[in-house]
Amino acid sequence: MKVLVANLGSTSFKYCLFAMTGTSEQLLAKGGYERVEDFGAVIQDALESLICQGHLQSVDELDAVGFKTVLGKNLSGCVRADETVLEALDGMAFIAPAHNPAYAAGIRQFWRLTKAHLVALFETSFYQWTPEATRRYAVPEAWYQLGIRRYGFHGASHKFIAERSAQLLAREDVAERARNLYTRGPGASPEKPLRVISCHLGGSSSVTGILSGVAIGNSMGLSPQSGLPQNNRVGDLDSMALPMAANAFGLSVSEACKQLSKEGGLLGLSGVSNDVRDIAEAARSGNDRAQLALDVFVHAVRHWMGAYMLQMGGVDAIVFTGGIGENRGDLRNAICAGLEEFGIKIDPESRELRARECALHSSDSRVSIFIIPANEETVVARETYRLLSQ
Repeated sequence: MKVLVANLGSTSFKYCLFAMTGTSEQLLAKGGYERVEDFGAVIQDALESLICQGHLQSVDELDAVGFKTVLGKNLSGCVRADETVLEALDGMAFIAPAHNPAYAAGIRQFWRLTKAHLVALFETSFYQWTPEATRRYAVPEAWYQLGIRRYGFHGASHKFIAERSAQLLAREDVAERARNLYTRGPGASPEKPLRVISCHLGGSSSVTGILSGVAIGNSMGLSPQSGLPQNNRVGDLDSMALPMAANAFGLSVSEACKQLSKEGGLLGLSGVSNDVRDIAEAARSGNDRAQLALDVFVHAVRHWMGAYMLQMGGVDAIVFTGGIGENRGDLRNAICAGLEEFGIKIDPESRELRARECALHSSDSRVSIFIIPANEETVVARETYRLLSQ
């Protein structure tokens, strides 16, 4: 089965083409477009390129397209991308304005251009089985019925970590449980638990606790605006901050939200950039605001790691993934600093390790620490194949 994974942003389109069977998967091609104004045109161009390169004989050879959709109104999981999915995306477009309209447009274009089966894997899917107490805000019941609750994001990334970390720790029972989560549900917990904290750190960041292959929560909540400070998105914020700033600066709610999503986060803290590389360089040059931005980021990661360690009664492995997690040894060391009493000992020499799967823990650490490169596209391809093979 040839599966195209489509990743759409407000002005971007990236894709990966996989050849999938029941026992193997092969990445055939990948590509992308930035500053997209016409999704129909770039999708048509991508399909033509795949044909010219010999990866497809014709568009009709494409069996399926999988979409890493973000958030749906009253809908989650891995499902066929039909009108119900479009309605769900439209229903949450206000919460995910950079992605939901783009995915809806992309799905419609693939309907028009191909006969392939279309599948949506929502980023919220991995959190379907979290305890209800972790999903609820203390809001009026009518607000909850409206859909105001903690959803969690980066689900494809954290699900890959759930599977791969279990394999690295020789827990195939847990890897199997995580692998079949969307087709069989969580089922019974294994007798011996496996406690993993997954840190997806990049332009957009989140921390997830994973107990025996199943998420127990995610640092993001109602929207990708919450949790850790993002590149230029605020992260966690007291609800009264919005009306306070709006009143003081004469902003509408819409204008205040735009500032929080465009001028907040690491950019707002540092005053330098939304890129950790630039911020770290400024900090090394003595810029106090840049150093503060790094300190706030590290503090937030440790805050959520501590929360999940307590909820799971400890931790067996900590995993770093995403652009920052895979490449910034200085921040990994800062996040793990001073945790020796918890059995967490990162090898100081691991600071230079980057961008490949490897162990970071010292020989006497009771907790394993890994880099596992992000592999969201593979997860979407796998789940698309599994859904269509049922």
